[in-house]
Amino acid sequence: MKLQGALYPWRFRIVVALLALMVGAIAWRIVDLQVLDQGFLKGQGDARSVRHIPIPAHRGLMTDRHGEPLAVSTPVTTLWANPREMQSAQARWPELAEALGQDPAGLHQRLKDQAEREFMYLVRGLTPEQGQRVLDMEIPGVYAHEEFRRFYPAGEVAAHVVGFTDIDDHGREGMELAYNEWLAGVPGKRQVLKDRRGRLIKDVQVVKNAKAGKALALSLDLRLQYLAHRELRNALLEFGAKAGSLVVLDVKTGEVLAMVNQPTYNPNNRRNLQPAAMRNRAMTDLFEPGSTMKPISMSAALETGRWKPSDLVEVWPGSLRIGRYTIRDVSRTEGRELSLTGILINSSNVGMSKVAFDIGGAAIHEVMRKIGFGQDTGLGFPGERVGNLPTHREWRQAETATLSYGYGLSVTAVQLAHAYGALANDGRLVPMSLTRVDHKPEGVEVVSPQVAKTLQGMLQEVIEAPRGVFRAQVPGYHVAGKSGTARKASTDSRGYQENAYRSMFAGFGPMSDPRIAIAVVIDEPSKSGYYGGLVSAPVFSRVMSGALRLMNVAPDNLPPEDVKTADADKSKGGRI
Repeated sequence: MKLQGALYPWRFRIVVALLALMVGAIAWRIVDLQVLDQGFLKGQGDARSVRHIPIPAHRGLMTDRHGEPLAVSTPVTTLWANPREMQSAQARWPELAEALGQDPAGLHQRLKDQAEREFMYLVRGLTPEQGQRVLDMEIPGVYAHEEFRRFYPAGEVAAHVVGFTDIDDHGREGMELAYNEWLAGVPGKRQVLKDRRGRLIKDVQVVKNAKAGKALALSLDLRLQYLAHRELRNALLEFGAKAGSLVVLDVKTGEVLAMVNQPTYNPNNRRNLQPAAMRNRAMTDLFEPGSTMKPISMSAALETGRWKPSDLVEVWPGSLRIGRYTIRDVSRTEGRELSLTGILINSSNVGMSKVAFDIGGAAIHEVMRKIGFGQDTGLGFPGERVGNLPTHREWRQAETATLSYGYGLSVTAVQLAHAYGALANDGRLVPMSLTRVDHKPEGVEVVSPQVAKTLQGMLQEVIEAPRGVFRAQVPGYHVAGKSGTARKASTDSRGYQENAYRSMFAGFGPMSDPRIAIAVVIDEPSKSGYYGGLVSAPVFSRVMSGALRLMNVAPDNLPPEDVKTADADKSKGGRI
């Protein structure tokens, strides 16, 4: 091409060449995308239409030690809406509100407020049948997806141990929270095609299968749990008490067979739930254990070798002056002197204090430390408290005396049961567990076997002696234990509250071969008395009696004629 009159003809040629190159590049890219590299356009199309929808995975089953379900996951339907899409069907909003059981004006306002959005929940946790009835109405913009909801067959009976999950199925309390990662499943993934309005066109494939959570077997025996729940509730009603806790422990394996608290709540219906009712008091509430600590202090005296159960201590006139403080015995004792066993039977603060002065506060503190007070139990339960076991560089008489009869330290009901479990297990402290234990643990010796067996006999006398806690006796069985009554500390000032007590009893049985330990704590009884031997001891008796029978433990305290009958039945193949 020859340009006439052009001053710079090469410029025109450059522009034409550049345009030609651009056209060629575009043509090549078209051929490349349509013929050679088809995956790019396909990927871009998929990005605008292919979606991955999660496949929900249900949580693992939680059971008691015998396989009875405590927490199960059931499928539910969640309805959601595309408010932008629903604006064209406003005439059907009242119909939808009626089907959902919601206020029409409230639903109308919600849809108006979120008119520019493409997602909002309508209702969660419907049964599949309820959800399908709403979907069958074919209201534009209403959709559904499947979720799982936790259901608790035992309800309020096991609520404090099992706990509960939130609306998104995440553990929030109890074992549901402690073992959330173990119980939680792994959601799957499903590939689908949707149009530009988000409507499902085609279910393509399952990309990843959902993986259910693992099962968890707790140490609880649901039969004992129901028994303990009933007896504790009845005791609170009878004595007008504010709250209470009860723990049943297998002394050989350390398994918690029952743990109940009052007040309690229903995890299946938490609409009117009070925060105070959610507290697992057996593991979170601290209290001064009072006279239930005297056996622990007595074991420290026996360990020194200087004291025997028959040794006498002068307790007359029933009071002891230490500086500004006066130690008093609540009940009148038998004579001027008491043996060590008599000190436990009569629950003498004066006698226990004098024994403590002889061995020193450090010796008592060491036994209490070894037996687990002031330390974590290792259960791993959310919110568990370790209590307080004070130590002093120099143990003065006042501090030594108060520690010996259960004041000046704080414990939980679980720790109290654990300590008595060690005494029942011939001085061996085994790790506690809220999950089923398949192999018996070794444990650690915290009290010598000889001292533990001696103390077992002394505590048996506490119940069976003429002046003992007869209300704790269990028909057909020899059992051992100690009651305790402690004034409640004031929360707004120093000192103790007036007419506010905790009634306690801790014990174990049967004495032929101790199997279970029980701790009962009842807070502020207000009717018919407040002493531990009056309020908590009968609860111990009834729970121990029912537990031993449910566990098929042979009686060890039958009258002679009943023993002969039982032996005869046994020889014939009958069950005792």
